[in-house]
Amino acid sequence: MAILEVKDLEVYYGVIQAIKGISFEVNQGEIIALIGANGAGKTTTLQTITGLIPAKAGNIIYEGEDITRIPSHKLVGMGMAHVPEGRRVFAQLTVLQNLKLGAYTRKDKGEVEETLGSIYARFPRLEERKNQLAGTLSGGEQQMLAMGRALMSHPKLIVMDEPSMGLSPIYVDEIFDIIKEINEGGTTVLLVEQNAKKALSIAHKAYVLETGKIVLSGDAKELMNDDSVKKAYLSE
Repeated sequence: MAILEVKDLEVYYGVIQAIKGISFEVNQGEIIALIGANGAGKTTTLQTITGLIPAKAGNIIYEGEDITRIPSHKLVGMGMAHVPEGRRVFAQLTVLQNLKLGAYTRKDKGEVEETLGSIYARFPRLEERKNQLAGTLSGGEQQMLAMGRALMSHPKLIVMDEPSMGLSPIYVDEIFDIIKEINEGGTTVLLVEQNAKKALSIAHKAYVLETGKIVLSGDAKELMNDDSVKKAYLSE
C-alpha cells in the first residue's frame, strides 16, 4: 500500500521549471531511492513533498490525504520527518537539546524518554556526547544527530537528503547500515543520494531523475545492472 503518492508534480523557481510533471509512489515499509546528477531536481522534490517549497501543479498524497498545501511543521505531527541536506543541526545547542527539539510535537514525556533511550541504543556516540555542543561534533556524528533528531518524532515516513555527503568512507558505510536498520524497524524511507551504488544496494525500488523528469524506474537491484545506469552513475 502506498504511504506516499506524488502525482504530476511541477515546481518552478521563478520562470525556471525545476520539476516537470513527475509521478512516483512510496509503499509502506520500503526504501525508495531517488538518484540523479547534481541539479536533476532531487532535493527540490523532497523539499516540495515536505512543504518547504510550494508546488505549482500536481498533488502529493500522504496516507490517502492530499498534503500539497500543508505546511512542513504540520507534517511532522502527521508522521513525516525530514533529514535535510547538510545536516542542519543547531550548532550552539547540545546534542541532547537537539534531540529533544525533534520531539516537539509529542506530548507524552514518558514516551519521549523511551524514544530517547532507543536513539541512544542505536547511536551510542550521541549518548557519550549528549552534553557536548552539536557544532563540535564530526561530520559523521552530526549526520547521526540529524537522523536521531528526526527519529525522535517517531515518524512513519522519513525523508533523507544526501545523508552520506561529505563523510569519510567508514562513516558512509555506518550511515547506510543505520538507514537499513531504521527501515527494518518499520519506518518507510525516501532517500535522495549522490552515492547511487550505495543507495541502490539498500533500496527496494529506485527512480532516476534527469533535469526534472523521471527517466527510469524499477527494482533497485535491476537498475544496478542496467547498462545506462552503470555508465551514468555507477562508474568508479
